Amino acid sequence: MTEIGQETALQLEHRYAAPRDQVFDAWTNPEVLKRWWAAAPTWGTPLAEVDAREGGRYRLSMRTDEGELHTVSGEYKEISPPERLSYTWGWEEGPEPAMAGSESTLVVVEFLEDGDGTLVRLTHSGFASEQIRDMHAQGWEAVLANLERNVFS
Repeated sequence: MTEIGQETALQLEHRYAAPRDQVFDAWTNPEVLKRWWAAAPTWGTPLAEVDAREGGRYRLSMRTDEGELHTVSGEYKEISPPERLSYTWGWEEGPEPAMAGSESTLVVVEFLEDGDGTLVRLTHSGFASEQIRDMHAQGWEAVLANLERNVFS
């Protein structure tokens, strides 16, 4: 269980009609990530670099309809297939200047068996403000919907 406490954090859940090993793989396999990692249905994913091991790094880019790149990178802190991922999160470029900076936030993704499917519980913590948290919440909701639309529908 992730303790959020007084920290500025968000927690989202999304259910997928797929076994959790397949859902976990969608988060760590670069070829699958390129199919869904974007915050809008019409955006693309030109870059998905993943070294899926504790201490390994990742870089993911989304390309907007206008051609802008939004690139995030970080380090895997925990990889426990197919139950849990934990990694640092820092924007290299885009989407908002206020969101750029060091890898000061943490993403924890839990993959929970849910009948014949998988419940993904995502906790993103360490935001500098509620405004930045809320911008990330909108992005995460769109990304989670893209995973369902582009991989598990």
